Amino acid sequence: MRKKFATASLFVGALVLLAGCTGDHRASGLASPALRVLQLNLCNSGVASCYTGQSVSTAAALIADRQPDIVTLNEICRDDVSQLRRSMSAAHPGSSVETAFKADPDRPSGGPTRCANGQDFGIGVLAAVPASVANDRVYGDVYPIQDPTDPEERVWLCVHADGEFYACVTHTASENTSVAVDQCRYFLQSAVSDIRRDGGNDPVILGADLNLPAHHSPSPQSCLASGYQRADDGARQDVITSSEYAVESRTVISMRGTTDHPALLVDLIRPTASS
Repeated sequence: MRKKFATASLFVGALVLLAGCTGDHRASGLASPALRVLQLNLCNSGVASCYTGQSVSTAAALIADRQPDIVTLNEICRDDVSQLRRSMSAAHPGSSVETAFKADPDRPSGGPTRCANGQDFGIGVLAAVPASVANDRVYGDVYPIQDPTDPEERVWLCVHADGEFYACVTHTASENTSVAVDQCRYFLQSAVSDIRRDGGNDPVILGADLNLPAHHSPSPQSCLASGYQRADDGARQDVITSSEYAVESRTVISMRGTTDHPALLVDLIRPTASS
């Protein structure tokens, strides 16, 4: 996959703040620059009971309103990335919007898991970067650790904006906590080491539905590598950053019943030497 470009405008719907604290997107006396990350599970397969057919348009309105730099997506169909890229491009005029999608393999068929509309089903990521960024590369793979009782295999995916960051997404096993922890650890330790060995030591930003409840044991904290920080939605979604960034604020936003997960919006800062 390579980066693609699009522009469009989109009407911004009403959004309801549920919980969390907010911070100024681009202003901090302690750090510069800032990154805003939006993690979404859109339940858009058309198969699950949480499907409404409205979550992608709600996500597009949220992108237009909150202008995240990185958007990470779980439970989407392939074409949903293109629709959300239009909103992302309109929110960041003059920037390049890099995107990627990876399907979850279907073990019984040997092909991709499918949405009800026939499109591949999986995860995606969008990242707005300066137009001067000349190179990007996409990394992704199927986890070597899987829940043998689940026909849908789990994957991870990263877009590397050279000199900026790796924008990554994953959705770990939903029915086996031990497998979910192992997949999370594999990504943050083995996969991250591999991509940094190939692409350089830029910061790693991960948005995910880890299926590890925030206040249960094991929690997402148990799989973090040394120096990493995270913010969660109080349930199963997290934004995780490597040591080059720190969590400044997190906001949990209602998706107005269009999916079974809220949106998780996290502002990151890059600490200065003095801080």
